[in-house]
Amino acid sequence: MSRVAKKPVDLPQGVSATIAAEVVTVKGAKGSLTLPIKSGIKVVQKDQHLAVEALSGGQMLDAIAGATRAHLANMVTGVTKGYEKKLELVGVGYRAAVQGKNLTLTLGFSHLINFAIPEGVTIEAPSQTEIIVKGIDRQRVGQIAAEIRGFRPPEPYKGKGVKYSDEKISLKEAKKK
Repeated sequence: MSRVAKKPVDLPQGVSATIAAEVVTVKGAKGSLTLPIKSGIKVVQKDQHLAVEALSGGQMLDAIAGATRAHLANMVTGVTKGYEKKLELVGVGYRAAVQGKNLTLTLGFSHLINFAIPEGVTIEAPSQTEIIVKGIDRQRVGQIAAEIRGFRPPEPYKGKGVKYSDEKISLKEAKKK
């Protein structure tokens, strides 16, 4: 069995899990998330813990059991604390503003970029050069942050573009004559 799947997922106070035939639902203070379970994987609740088991042997099912356990742990963290990604805009004239259900980006193109904020995710712009993406689903928060970064990824010569706040950009040396 997978080493990751052997460790149980602790359910803190105020978090409940409902195990149906092929779906696990985790509810907490910030909301609820559901995870479909693959066939051959069993999720069992013992006291305030969730345990993941692979029903039959095989490396593939062990790997899926480990991934299922990791997803369940991320869901528990999401409904208790939530997730957030911070982005920074580096460059002269690069700006971000939230207007209603849209994020408006000025990234040096001839046009503005209007990004529709999807359901289940909140986007804030505390300053013109900062964007904070928040939500309870770790995968969606990361995906939305990656889509925003994809409009203008940081370039390697001056470092201009949209970058994660903890991202280090190694700059290249300019061409010499």
